[in-house]
Amino acid sequence: MSAGYAEIAITSVLNSEKSFCKFLSANDTGATGAHQSGILISKTAMEMLFSREQLEQEGIPKRTVKIKWQNDFETESCFTYYASKNELRITRFGRGFPFLHINQTGSLFVFTKQAEENYSGYFLDTEEEIEEFLNAFGISPTETNSLINVENVRAETQEQIAIQEFIANLEVDFPTSEEMSATARYIQDRAYDHIEYIQTNPDRKIIDWTNMEYTLFRALEYARYGDIITKGFSDVDEFVKVANMVLNRRKSRAGKSLEHHLAAIFDGNAIQYSAQTVTEGNKKPDFIFPSGEAYHNSSFDIQKLVTLAAKTTCKDRWRQVLNEANRLKDSPKYLCTLQQGISGAQMDEMQAENVVLVVPEPYIVSYPKDRRDRIWTIARFVKYIQEIEG
Repeated sequence: MSAGYAEIAITSVLNSEKSFCKFLSANDTGATGAHQSGILISKTAMEMLFSREQLEQEGIPKRTVKIKWQNDFETESCFTYYASKNELRITRFGRGFPFLHINQTGSLFVFTKQAEENYSGYFLDTEEEIEEFLNAFGISPTETNSLINVENVRAETQEQIAIQEFIANLEVDFPTSEEMSATARYIQDRAYDHIEYIQTNPDRKIIDWTNMEYTLFRALEYARYGDIITKGFSDVDEFVKVANMVLNRRKSRAGKSLEHHLAAIFDGNAIQYSAQTVTEGNKKPDFIFPSGEAYHNSSFDIQKLVTLAAKTTCKDRWRQVLNEANRLKDSPKYLCTLQQGISGAQMDEMQAENVVLVVPEPYIVSYPKDRRDRIWTIARFVKYIQEIEG
């Protein structure tokens, strides 16, 4: 077999409506003397071969379709369902069909559906090609003989294409943190969909957006510094200079990332807020709800004013939020963080200072079990602000 069939089969799966793979059994290849009965297909792939109406026809349900084999020649083959045996088979390959013979027992059979009457089939018979195909879709050998789930692979492919397009079209070395965050959200929403999570599952969305931004930033770093690092440095001073530049940029971006993504969650939930509004002196809470103007209006109901700080980590810096808004010194101070766990003693200190942690729901399990009920999810905080703002 030539070396290109695994790649062709992968492309066919990605461009198909549905796809299936299995290792050919001795029965399939005729090693048992019964290959004329066709390739046995798992019933998990029934929807790929028959519609419900076709299965309800009288007698033995059959369908004639065109199958293109190895991207080369076509046959008019037949799908047959034997209800009495509870078997689903592909039959009728034509005389001289070259692939169903004893030596191909154990080959990987890949079957894809392009349209109602048009299918493609591939036989991968080298270990290299079989591994290449299975690895492309994250399938273990024990997970074959079923439909292939391509959504994650399609999404990852779209993600990589979008990242490379973004980097290729940049007119600066590094864009602003706001542009990086916005691009990460755009790529994540485009590749993985579920934009409705902004409202239905904001905790998940914050994590997904943040992870995407880290992926995007690392790809950009590699594009900008990969060659420099590979070639090496002429002296220690040059190494330190580049290292400091990289680290400072990472710190700057990470500090703003969470704020940008929270703002997108608030926008997506029609929440009113002001970001980085000056309160007293030069203090700037990350968010004031409903607005900085309302905060400075002494007649505005203090019960309807809320501040939220955003800190990627808060193990040591949480005290910075205590005095950001003098008018709300006796009100709860909400602090959103991506910190995964702090000590019970620190949580007790926070509670004594009336600080309420707001943490993405999947991260709450990393906090002391007996204190988790003090933590708010992002969804809970969003709902609370929506209720206050009416």
